[in-house]
Amino acid sequence: MKVILLQDVKGLGKKGEVVNASDGYARNFLFPKKLAAEATQGNVKTLNEQKTSQELKKQQEVEEAKELAKKIENSPIEIIAKAGDGGRLFGSVTSKDLAETLEKQHHIKIDKRKITLPEPIRELGVRHVEIKLHVGVVGKLTVNIKEA
Repeated sequence: MKVILLQDVKGLGKKGEVVNASDGYARNFLFPKKLAAEATQGNVKTLNEQKTSQELKKQQEVEEAKELAKKIENSPIEIIAKAGDGGRLFGSVTSKDLAETLEKQHHIKIDKRKITLPEPIRELGVRHVEIKLHVGVVGKLTVNIKEA
């Protein structure tokens, strides 16, 4: 019997796949536990429509992320911090500070966890920081740290 999997089933397949399952397995296990639905023409058509809408949604998200990446690359931020001799900061500039400053200066809201900063910035100068906006879409933010 052909069934459409509604959830991942170990040993059978992943969600959204149309697979062959024995009649007893489908009727006694998959259907009662809502793990699968019978693969009728209507259900298959609905599944295909859902897949196409998900693909369109993903493409739209990628396009929005690319636009945001361009906007970020054209929006350098400036942070003023106290520094000692040799341009070393008192404290450091973290991804949280970068996200807050980006929102204040350019009204672009970014989650601090998306900012790739191997270690906090502790010196004056210009830095280029990567921001992971989406899978495969990375924006480069220019950060200028000046002395107060």
